[in-house]
Amino acid sequence: MSDQWARIGLDLHLRIDRARGLRGGLEHALREAVRSGRLSPGNRLPSSRVLALELGVARGTVTQVYEQLTAEGFLTSRPRSGVRVAPRPGAAPGPVLPPAPSFRPPVDGFDLRPGLPDLATFPRREWLAATRQVLQSAPHSVFGYGDPTGHADLRQALAEYLGRSRGVITTPEHIIVCAGYTHALRIVCRALSRAGASIAFEDPALPDYPAMAAEIGLRVEHIAVDQAGLVVGALGDAAAAVVTPAHQFPLGVTLAPQRRLQLLDWARRNGSLVVEDDYDGEFRYDRQPVGALQALAPGDVVYAGTVSKSVAPALRIAWLAAPTRVVPALREALRHDEAHVNVIDQLVLAHLIRRGDLDRHLRRCRARYRHRRDHLGRVVAARLPGARLSGIAAGLHAVLHLPGPARDEARLLDRLRENGVAVDGLSTFYHRPEEAPLGVVIGYATPQQHEYESAVDALVEAAGA
Repeated sequence: MSDQWARIGLDLHLRIDRARGLRGGLEHALREAVRSGRLSPGNRLPSSRVLALELGVARGTVTQVYEQLTAEGFLTSRPRSGVRVAPRPGAAPGPVLPPAPSFRPPVDGFDLRPGLPDLATFPRREWLAATRQVLQSAPHSVFGYGDPTGHADLRQALAEYLGRSRGVITTPEHIIVCAGYTHALRIVCRALSRAGASIAFEDPALPDYPAMAAEIGLRVEHIAVDQAGLVVGALGDAAAAVVTPAHQFPLGVTLAPQRRLQLLDWARRNGSLVVEDDYDGEFRYDRQPVGALQALAPGDVVYAGTVSKSVAPALRIAWLAAPTRVVPALREALRHDEAHVNVIDQLVLAHLIRRGDLDRHLRRCRARYRHRRDHLGRVVAARLPGARLSGIAAGLHAVLHLPGPARDEARLLDRLRENGVAVDGLSTFYHRPEEAPLGVVIGYATPQQHEYESAVDALVEAAGA
């Protein structure tokens, strides 16, 4: 049995069984291509002369095969139309698989769920110009396999940018470029996955991350968060603690100065790591941004950042700035991991950083999101007596706290859905949902600009009903 390719506009792989004879093998191969759906009704086949030349057989053999399959109803042949695959009415449908579940299923109405920037702010013009520049100037070598820790140009640009904008103390050799924050955290968890190791997460937090760590084999601890941030005194002997010190998700609190020092002292005493998810670190509105925790203890903190909120999540670009003692384990975890970032996109981002385009983009976004936050605050204060917003000093989300028992959350979410508003209930993020106060998490960056005020009106109308 031989494998041969016929170029019928597109490539067609024909598995010709020579044991059936040349004509019989070709006839069987084409018949099975039609039956299996690899050749669809209406597909045009090449002329007998072209197919014979492609397959290296006599033209008469192909003509006889076409005539036989036409007689059987698999093909049709008309003047000036050529030979085509015949319609197959009543053909048994193949198995229908449900679509893969979406990470973020679309909703009808206003989407105020947290986790997305305003996608209309994506810097299309700057990204396009940078892409053209990169493709014109990049050496041929960039189209090879490259460095799994990230292209040197981006790691250099990130080291300079993070030092300037977030106070991170690092070098390009200590930076690892990852395919999104989830990938970055997965690499850290794999590096920690020795027998019996545990990892601590804030509570509340996005539940996907503790679940991923548990699947990798780590024991998971859930540590409460109060108005000063992570309750450091509740930490045990975990190998690492994952924190969002700049703007805790979802409560929005900033890790207090005393807690920051306590957390770093805990890491030093136990030989543990702090994984700093710099969530919303770029978006501070009421005072100067809080510097990265990593700057206080570069040897104990793995700093993680991403462009998912600052530019767009579709880029799948994140990074780790790791202590020297951790870098070898992270590189080893990457060795069999193929979730690498497109090198062209890495070079484009490096170009935007060096030109200052990323800084300009962030300034535009800060102004837009601050305006949205202020509008939300005014409307809630005017129309929802007894309600309050928290976590509004920074970031792209806020928590709307409402009077009433926590058990009212289901009814509240039902009213919001009926009013065409999608938000996340606060209990979603608690390890024990019954311990959550009544509230919803609002992503005020998510809607497009023209629908934002209408979305807020619909939100407060349903919340106040």
